[in-house]
Amino acid sequence: MAEPEFHVFTRSDLAGVELAPEEVISAVRQGYLALAAGDSRCPTKLMMPLPDQSRDAVAYSMLGFDANAQHVGFKTSYRQGNDNRDKYYTVLSLYDDTTGMPFALMDCDRVGASRTPATTALIAQECAKPDARSALLIGTGVQGQLTLPYLLTVLPGLERLMLFGTAKEGLRACVDTFHRYFPDREVEIVDDVPEAVAEADIAVAASGRAAHPKVKTSWLKPGGLLISVSSKGVDSSSLRDADYALATSEGQLGVTGSRFDDGEGKATIDAEFPDVLAGRKPARRSDSDRVFAFSSGMVITDIPVAHLLATRAIEAGRGQRVRLWS
Repeated sequence: MAEPEFHVFTRSDLAGVELAPEEVISAVRQGYLALAAGDSRCPTKLMMPLPDQSRDAVAYSMLGFDANAQHVGFKTSYRQGNDNRDKYYTVLSLYDDTTGMPFALMDCDRVGASRTPATTALIAQECAKPDARSALLIGTGVQGQLTLPYLLTVLPGLERLMLFGTAKEGLRACVDTFHRYFPDREVEIVDDVPEAVAEADIAVAASGRAAHPKVKTSWLKPGGLLISVSSKGVDSSSLRDADYALATSEGQLGVTGSRFDDGEGKATIDAEFPDVLAGRKPARRSDSDRVFAFSSGMVITDIPVAHLLATRAIEAGRGQRVRLWS
């Protein structure tokens, strides 16, 4: 019997591994569809705030099985916020269910930076009104930098792409990343969030400690779509003020989106996104609906993207093999 071993990948090992937007979006789509079909498993994530509130620290644990890759994934995350700057570390381990062997242990920063905008793109593709022509991204952090190119990949009819951010380096990174994929298209930098939300067909709030007014669904024009990427920059009224509301996971909305409750401890949605993607639930009731979508990271989307990255990294001779049990 072979000795169990992990392929261990650092952040720098994965940095140069290229995945086309279409590949990532397809992998995430298939991850959601396998979950909707009942073939995959994805229990609600665990969240544990730490007792010292001055550190604003929280830890997460996520477990899932992806039927397409036939891999089990365990993900742990730890975030600590000090002086308005977050420290965030996340690790993913994969186990091959066909052999029962460990497969990979990896920094999950690159995975999250890819699967999150892929989910945003899929939500926009399904839930935006058919004639959507404009999109706004609020936030320039790591998980937002691929958002505009992924949106344009699935919605090539978008004509106006807007971006709001307060960090010059983040704005530059977002624009540079966008131009890697779409060198002939332009991004419009905006400075008035309420005004930009009111003009956008699709507004994506991906800001952390937001230096802008908290976004409200009521700011949207009829037919607008607001996607909250677990954002602190979205007002707590946004779900209950929506004409139609959905979440990637109702269970996780209760964990990481509890601020959206109705005052009685309930956050009521109309659909879970995997069911929308599978065609079992509508994406909206009418073209005039103001739609709110809460996107909470699910390990069921981490696993297929991580498997893609790990496979490419192994082919490129990256990473190390470590025998933890010898």
